[in-house]
Order: sequence, then C-alpha cells, then structure tokens
Amino acid sequence: MALLEVAANSAASAFAAQEGGAGRVELCASLDEGGVTPSHGTLVLAREGLTIPLYVLIRPRAGDFVYEDHEVEAMLDDIAHCRDLGCDGVVVGALTPEGEVDLDTCARFVEAAHGLGVTFHRAFDLVNDPSDSLESLVELGFERVLTSGGMASAVAGASRLGRLVAQAGQRIVVMPGAGIEPGNIADLRSVTAANEFHASAKRRLPSAMRRSRADPLGMGAGETRTDVATVRALVAAITP
Repeated sequence: MALLEVAANSAASAFAAQEGGAGRVELCASLDEGGVTPSHGTLVLAREGLTIPLYVLIRPRAGDFVYEDHEVEAMLDDIAHCRDLGCDGVVVGALTPEGEVDLDTCARFVEAAHGLGVTFHRAFDLVNDPSDSLESLVELGFERVLTSGGMASAVAGASRLGRLVAQAGQRIVVMPGAGIEPGNIADLRSVTAANEFHASAKRRLPSAMRRSRADPLGMGAGETRTDVATVRALVAAITP
C-alpha cells in the first residue's frame, strides 16, 4: 500500500496533512528555504495533536550540508529533544566537501536517534555517486532516503529513481519527492515502483491583515500552509 508523507511547515500544516489522509508528517520550518528545524513550541503542539507518525527535520540552517562541529552538536541536541518529546523519527543528512555521505557524522546522528526512525533527506541529491551513497545509507542503518533522483523534480528524475528503488529492494525505502502533484503522482508510482512519496501540498493563504493600502514593506502577505484538498487528491491518486 502506498503512503504519502507531507512536508509541513507549521503545526497547522501538520494537522491539515492529517485531515487530508497523509500517512506521515515531516515537520519543519522555513519550507521556502528547503526547511530547517522547527521550534520547540511547534514540535509540542504537533506532537499533542497528531495521531499519524511525526518525523522532524533536523537542519540548523539553510544552505549546503557540510556542517561544522558546533552545528553537529546542535543537531545531536535537537535529535535528543525529539526523542524526549516522543516523536517517531528524524530527518537528517550531512555531506563531505567532496560530495560524499559524511559517514562519521551520519553515524552519530543514527546513534543519537536510537529508537526513532531515521530518514536521509535531499542532501542525497548532491552526492557524486547515488548508487554507492545508497549502499552507505543502508550500512549506516537509515530506513529511508528522500530524493528527486538528483533532478529539479521527481518527475524529471524518474528513471534514476526507478533504478534506486530496484537497487534498494527491501533494505531501505527510496521515497521520491520534489514537484509531486495530484496530476503526476500516479504515473510516477508506475514508473518508479516506489511506495512512499513526499509532497508539501501547500498553497498561499490570503493575508489576515485588514488594511486599506498596499503593503509597501512586503511583510503582510498570507502564510503558506498545507492544503487539505490537495493532500486528499494526492492520497486518492495512489490509493487503489
């Protein structure tokens, strides 16, 4: 049976994902920058309100995935915090400057997450050799890797995704993500043979500000939030 994971940028988005029928939430902040670790308050609220599995993005900043020692320590503390709050899993990743999986750092992440599920995020799309890197993730003990097949969208990377799914077998889940919509998810499943998919299903809400003039500072736009109807359409497209 296929599963949809939704990247939720707030507790409200997480609840919308659940209402729409998602099978899992990846909670983050600053989704427009690729996502960073959400706040403590957001984590607590989401954990209290969700009945589906809650995974948390552990990423201290936007930008590349080569981390300094102090950033790694912060990430390890965030993983421990997620364990203490009763989250179901974490989403992590680190690379070397040469474009390889940072084996030592990722081993520390997996060890710190003991008892939680662990997903390797789209840092995977920047590695030099996806096939070798997938084997590294299997050896490290990751349960899943989120990837677009190294392309701008999962649809564009469908051929490579299919090869990765075949290589992975039952050892690790290859979860396509990036640019997945209700109109392409069924075909993507057929081409790749993947059984888990990742989407944000987001839309921009109207501003809640009541004002009679234009916003010259650009600070009053409505928030971006997961859309229940889009989640439902995505789930329906992969449900027999």
